[in-house]
Amino acid sequence: MEPSTRIAGLLGGGDDGWSVFNRARAMIAAGTPVTELTIGEHDIRTAAPILQEMHRATLAGHTGYAAIPGTKALRDAVARRVLYRTGVATTSDNVMITPGGQSALFSAHAAVTDPGDVALFIDPYYATYPGTIRGVSAIPRSVKAHAENAFQPRPSDIDDAAADARSLLINSPNNPTGVVYSRETLEGIAAVCKQRDLWLISDEVYDTQVWEGTHISPRAISGMAERTLVVGSMSKSHAMTGSRCGWIVGPQEIIAMMINLATHTTYGVPGFIQDAATYALMQGPELENEVGAPFRRRRALAKAILARQNTVSLVPAQGAMYLMLDIRATGLDGGKFANGLLDAHQIAVMPGESFGTAAAGHVRVAMTIEDSAFESALATLCNFAASKACGTARKDRAAPAFSDV
Repeated sequence: MEPSTRIAGLLGGGDDGWSVFNRARAMIAAGTPVTELTIGEHDIRTAAPILQEMHRATLAGHTGYAAIPGTKALRDAVARRVLYRTGVATTSDNVMITPGGQSALFSAHAAVTDPGDVALFIDPYYATYPGTIRGVSAIPRSVKAHAENAFQPRPSDIDDAAADARSLLINSPNNPTGVVYSRETLEGIAAVCKQRDLWLISDEVYDTQVWEGTHISPRAISGMAERTLVVGSMSKSHAMTGSRCGWIVGPQEIIAMMINLATHTTYGVPGFIQDAATYALMQGPELENEVGAPFRRRRALAKAILARQNTVSLVPAQGAMYLMLDIRATGLDGGKFANGLLDAHQIAVMPGESFGTAAAGHVRVAMTIEDSAFESALATLCNFAASKACGTARKDRAAPAFSDV
């Protein structure tokens, strides 16, 4: 018996980009201490009052089937949050609750693409994007954002790729680069979407983690609300990664159809989790700022460390919980650098190549460990890079190539 082409081809013939992460976890399982700067998992955990509300809701009996679109209370809370943050009129009819942002991404693509349709996404990208698109039997097509343009995507490049496309997926603040898309970039993207009649799927799970600039939801740009689906989540803004509670915001008509899809797939999100998410959203921006504060602080620490050396360059770290570091001066690609750092110093970072070809020669560092440990790990990374850059310079004088760690 053979599996479906859809499931067998989910990774497109490549790996899933998680090889360094998996190596680090295997080392930890074998008893080797590893400093993990890989995934976006907060070092703080879900706030105790949120867990207490989850516990209360559980004991109160909200453990049966919950409303598949989401509870009215949570949909209303999400709608109020979106109105407050974007100024765009939003009601519960514009909201569907999903089991996390990843489910929302899948549902959004299922809603706007048919099998064989081309779905665009920006490279560098979060590792699941192309597989999510293949999972709905659409055809993923990447559009490169370039390091020399601070990883701001160029609307002209999107337009060049969009002639036969049905949708475009963007992510700002961006994982993996930490870049916040400018108004100019987003207005250019909106113009292409309207000209090419594209659905826009906007992944905004990091919208509360902005350190420079301003987060702009493209749904707020004139003429875009009717063609935009916004993906949100409690995971990053409220440190509720394991609770798996997210949402999609979009036009009422398509949200109604997506509720039919949820009936046939996820069948909703547990009620006690939705009650806890409702409580968390009711705490307002103060709690969101508290969750984001460690990343703002560590970003400042990182900028100070990086300013004291000249081998590793920082991509503008404007938002999210990551730093994208340019390590091309070492002569290594991201994979060789990350594996070498793991072997030499038991520090795990993600190769830029895990997120597409545009980030080759970079590594992504998650700012997700305690401040002093983070400073120490980043300083060690810089020293490791400097040693490789010196080695490259010496070998350049003696031989034409430098090919390994």
